[in-house]
Amino acid sequence: MTKRTAHIISHTHWDREWYLPYEKHHVRLVELMDTLLDTLESDPGYRSFFLDGQTIILEDYLQVRPEYRSRLEKLIQEDRILIGPWYILQDAFLTSGEANIRNMQIGHEDANRWGKVSKIGYFPDTFGLFGQTPQLMQQAGIDNALFGRGVKPTGFNNEVGESSAYESSFSELIWEGPDGSRVLGILFANWYSNGNEVPVQAEAAREYWQRKLADAGKYASTPHLLFMNGCDHQPIQTDLAEAIRMAKAVEPDTEFIHSNFPDYLDAVRETADGRGLSVVQGELRSQRTDGWGTLVNTASSRVYLKQMNTLGQALLERSAEPLAAYGHLLGKDYPHHLFTYAWKLLMQNHPHDSICGCSVDEVHREMVTRFDKSRHVAETIVADTTAFIANAVDTSVFGSYGSDALPFVVHNTAGWTRSGAVTIELDAARIYFREGIGFGEMNRRMNELDISGRVLVDSEGLPVHCTVEDLGQLFGYDLPDDAFRQPYQCRRVRLTFQAESVPALGHASFAWVKADVKPQDAPAIAHSERVLDNGVLRAEVAEDGSFTLTDHRSGRVFSGLGVYENTGDIGNEYMFMEPKGTAPITTRGLAASVRVLANEPYRASLEIVHEWAIPASADELLEREQREIVFMQNRKSGRSQQLITLRLTTVLSLESGSGRLDITSSFDNQAKDHRVRMLFPTGLEATVHTADSIFEAAVRDTTPAKEWKNPSNAQHQQAFVDVSGAAADGGTAGLTVANIGLNEYEVLRDGSNTIAVTLLRSTGELGDWGYFPTPEAQCIGAQKVQLAVIPHSGDGAGEGAYAEAYQLQTPWTAVQTGVHSGKLQPVGAPLAWRGESLAFSAFKVSPVSGDVVARLYNLKREAGQLALQAPHSSSAAYKSSILEQDSGEELQLTDGGLQLPVGPAEIVTIGLRA
Repeated sequence: MTKRTAHIISHTHWDREWYLPYEKHHVRLVELMDTLLDTLESDPGYRSFFLDGQTIILEDYLQVRPEYRSRLEKLIQEDRILIGPWYILQDAFLTSGEANIRNMQIGHEDANRWGKVSKIGYFPDTFGLFGQTPQLMQQAGIDNALFGRGVKPTGFNNEVGESSAYESSFSELIWEGPDGSRVLGILFANWYSNGNEVPVQAEAAREYWQRKLADAGKYASTPHLLFMNGCDHQPIQTDLAEAIRMAKAVEPDTEFIHSNFPDYLDAVRETADGRGLSVVQGELRSQRTDGWGTLVNTASSRVYLKQMNTLGQALLERSAEPLAAYGHLLGKDYPHHLFTYAWKLLMQNHPHDSICGCSVDEVHREMVTRFDKSRHVAETIVADTTAFIANAVDTSVFGSYGSDALPFVVHNTAGWTRSGAVTIELDAARIYFREGIGFGEMNRRMNELDISGRVLVDSEGLPVHCTVEDLGQLFGYDLPDDAFRQPYQCRRVRLTFQAESVPALGHASFAWVKADVKPQDAPAIAHSERVLDNGVLRAEVAEDGSFTLTDHRSGRVFSGLGVYENTGDIGNEYMFMEPKGTAPITTRGLAASVRVLANEPYRASLEIVHEWAIPASADELLEREQREIVFMQNRKSGRSQQLITLRLTTVLSLESGSGRLDITSSFDNQAKDHRVRMLFPTGLEATVHTADSIFEAAVRDTTPAKEWKNPSNAQHQQAFVDVSGAAADGGTAGLTVANIGLNEYEVLRDGSNTIAVTLLRSTGELGDWGYFPTPEAQCIGAQKVQLAVIPHSGDGAGEGAYAEAYQLQTPWTAVQTGVHSGKLQPVGAPLAWRGESLAFSAFKVSPVSGDVVARLYNLKREAGQLALQAPHSSSAAYKSSILEQDSGEELQLTDGGLQLPVGPAEIVTIGLRA
């Protein structure tokens, strides 16, 4: 029989920012690292330390202690400090799939510079885990995942609860992803601090180990018991070697080892075979708990952060990277260094206490600055690359309109061919200061410039409907690569029009020219002040501002959409809690004013305005209960009797030929302690629904497990949530609700399978292990959110509804250029692909191989087929992994194209070698 072994692993879980601002935690980190280096160098019995799985700690430490680099490097190379595989410990559900991959890539890149990457799938305190984690781990060469949440109840102050519905019989388990990938899962069943502060005195050590060994043995499937010696911001235990010697004395039948994760995992694997480990499948969202400690409502805490993050991710992965890859194929250097910098800035906002919006106010103020900084880098890459590509596009076709033709190039960086409304600002004329013309004369010329008689044409010479706004005279400047800045005065106009069928990842050319042609008449989309109809969809607004959506393709009708719901919230940044004895109020039956906001041939909009009286806040009892740290389930506070007006402005927009109705909601929030949602009753019969998650269209039960006690069953989403099922007439239908940065939804058990999307949640405290007031989490001030409704016939993946949802988050890009020849056709794309139910994820250049890579994934649990036409410069193709290395698994290119089977839920990365 194998002797019982206690594996003691030293670590500290380092939240960079949380209940203290970043720099206050930073100072404590420097002190901890100083002590760690001294201890490792002076005490050979202190074998090793796991640096929390995130390489950013090295950056943070050396920012203050650059003189200790060599000491740190020596200990890492001796395997006494284990680093990686991540750059930061990110939240799982609130960061995009590509952000998760960049986190792994940059973590590996940083760790490799120091020595060796720890192949440990480390998620100690992640607030649940997405179902595709096993596949991502396997593709990164990691065969394990260690985590604290998602399977067993975890509540206030990270207290681990008991549950008869514990999803695994042991703390060791097999975790299987939707594609069939499996990893060895290790649940921190007694939390990642169960070996913290080991006593040195005999009596205390005897009591400690009797209790700790029994607790760990309760769940362990093998004689190898894991004890995590550390906790949040925990200073290292400098007398641990002595404490281990005492442990051996008081428990002689147990072998005590100052261990590390590789040794511990090897020992578990050797003894776990045949022990009947449970197989846990898919997402780990604490589904089999009472639902009070899942922390899911961090998805709606400080919604503005989620919106900024979604836009920042989209700008990098859906604009800057595809454009830079296109430019690379044309000979421009790919700015790996700038992308790493921009991604690192963005990812510094991705730890769970940061992006989840569950820290003190100072933390989230600094996050806004980081979002801005990352965005500024990405915008610069986009501007430089689009100008480079535009210079390579042949726009000479527009030369026939004269020397004053104003060409521009529109880029569709989405992974699908699409049409849509595009806006660009053009300089109709410029006068540079270097020309020596006085300001008075410059101003006169710009103001008197004749911009009449112009029309927008495409590269075929066909006129295009557009709206022209004269922005007047403006100041601008160029920043040449080889000269000092060049200021100018210009006359600027703003054009808005519909770009038709721009190829995926490609471009199309247009010009605003003087010509005596007009676009053909087009049918109006706004049929009255309450009706939009483009021949595909019809939206009709009722007296209370709700709307009915009719899908002309199928005849399906969805009624009562767009109602607002308001409830009190006496919870905190982590969890929503509706006051007892209260009920939601809605705008159902509340009269709204409606008017036509715009009615262009390419897009029409209706504006709906509500004046809604809601409670101003919680009652006065809430503040006392917060200060007394009354757990939210026991709070008795209610809603204030004082009312305040919430003015809601909703804009419904429908584009020509589109199967998507866009919704923008704006309001000035002056209320506190409440939640605002928008409701979309589907009227469909279904027991499950689908939500966009990380590389997965996750299928979830609408009714929670029997253990669930929380009245709310809110959940995470990325780009969309969908209900598909039986319609009243016996057929099938589906309704997809897409969003930009609205990560929380709930499918209500109201008989209509209503999709409720959270637009705002206002709370006043952090809510963990003490009282930390967070007045800025009330989100007082102007708010603006964007959604879209996409009806379909029941197969959202196959019919393109999910692809449409992804495109909502992908911005159009347009850049002015001149009339010139070029090696690119006026309309074109660097590659093309086909694949039903596949989603396009990335088009970039690998930082490892230097090859162009394309990444897609299968939205369905059944095999698919990918057809891809490679760039003209590609000489070979190979199947890679998320680390984007050249795997040597060659794919056959025939006439520049390839055919590749794609497994169920598979994530496919293809390298394209020049």
